[in-house]
Amino acid sequence: MLIPKRQKHRKHFRGRMKGKAGRGNSLNQGEFGLQALSCGWVDGRQIEAARVAMTRHARRGGKVWIRIFPDKPVTERPAETRMGKGKGSPAKWVAVIKPGCIMFEMAGVEKDLAREAMRLAAHKLPVACKFVTREDRGYAG
Repeated sequence: MLIPKRQKHRKHFRGRMKGKAGRGNSLNQGEFGLQALSCGWVDGRQIEAARVAMTRHARRGGKVWIRIFPDKPVTERPAETRMGKGKGSPAKWVAVIKPGCIMFEMAGVEKDLAREAMRLAAHKLPVACKFVTREDRGYAG
């Protein structure tokens, strides 16, 4: 599971998810990509589940790049505790996703195989996604 090695602050504010992705919205390494259409938080387990789904469908062929990293701590209070007494302890790590962000890239496989692998990966993620390629300029890059 993806977590940072160290962080500056143990607890973060929740923040606001507004606007489109200013960076990370174009394909860099691969021929095919999975682009977010909505905003949300994707945690480390969901990223790993999507990666496993992609690599298994491609039968470990080609190359996969993960373009997002969960670096924001999300806190949770213990179950059945009363209100007050401060903020809870960090429970998981999430990556903040904005519309237009390329989350995964793939190369070295056929287009149909990559499309199906990305579709399987998109089902593991809590944000709406679409399949983009380098030749069709249908992505925001």
